[in-house]
Formats: sequence, C-alpha cells, structure tokens
Amino acid sequence: MSTDRRTVLADAAIEVLADEGMRGLTHRAVDRAAGLPPGTTSAYFRTRRALLTGLVRRLVERDQAELRTAGERTPVPRTPGELADGLAAFVAGRLTGEGRRRSLARYACAVESVRHPELREILVPRRNAAREIVREFLDARGVADAEGRTLTLLACVDGLVFDRLVSGGDVPGDEIAGLVAAALREPAAGGEPSAP
Repeated sequence: MSTDRRTVLADAAIEVLADEGMRGLTHRAVDRAAGLPPGTTSAYFRTRRALLTGLVRRLVERDQAELRTAGERTPVPRTPGELADGLAAFVAGRLTGEGRRRSLARYACAVESVRHPELREILVPRRNAAREIVREFLDARGVADAEGRTLTLLACVDGLVFDRLVSGGDVPGDEIAGLVAAALREPAAGGEPSAP
C-alpha cells in the first residue's frame, strides 16, 4: 500500500506543480489534490525536497512508459516525412491535455534542477524505444554520429514544445520537417551543417 500511496501522491504533486507552479507545490496542496487527509503527504515525503524528488522520479517513470509504448507501436519511419509526422504527433501530445500538464511540470523541474543537482541526475535523458526509432532512422541513412544527431534533433523538438507552452500556438509541421532535414545534412568543414 505504501508504494501505491506514494504513486498517488506523486501524481497529485505533478498536477499541483502544473497548475500552481513551484511556489504552489506544498504538502497541503498535494493532500487536497489527492483527496487525502491533511498530513498524508508529509508522512510519505517528509520534506519539500523529498516531495520534489518523488515527483520528478514519477514524472520520468510516466514519460518513459509513454515513450516505450510509443516506440513499441511505431515502426521505424521510411521517409523524412514519416519521421517529421511522427515527431509532430508527439509534439501535439505534449502541448495538449494531460501531456501539456506533464510538460509544464517537467520544465518547472528542469529549472529547479539548476539548484538541486540530484534532480538533474533523475531528469537526464534516457534511452527509450521512441528515441531508438529516431536513431535507427538516421543511422540507416548513413548519418555520421546518429546518436549525437538524435539527441540534438530531440533537444530542438523539446525547445519547440517549450516555446509553444510559453508563447502559445501549435508547432507547424514545416518547422519539424526542417529540423529533420537539418539532422540528415552532412556537416560542412568545421562541423557546421551544410546549407540545404
């Protein structure tokens, strides 16, 4: 029961963080969001840091499960357009509904990790099936350092998500297609990608 209660509280903490921001993340707010008696959260997560660490671990667990499922359902794209479409669908999910709330919580935790390196260790990007699909696609096209290009491409996509969460709007498909095209270009002398 202890693990189940911790999971319920961590999920509630993600929701509180998404809705109220870092300042609104309190033990009492999590108790209310979880529909549990006052003091429950502090019984499981004694300090604010413990609560934040539990929240981040649960956030990563949920993200990894989502990416694993997506990777298992998605074949390796055959064309740059298919890869761009897959990334666009992923971005749309991160900007709406439950995906939006988790994205807001994730970015708040990323900023907080600047002050708390233990959070940064938990948030480090991990291998997952969805990431492997991108790497396999780039590798199949002979892209040098497919792993590095994968990380760069996904970091750029993440930046688009962050920008749209802050400024509003959707990410046009041509922006994602442009990122995919850049990932496929061979670097010019000096390491910079060559012009299209």
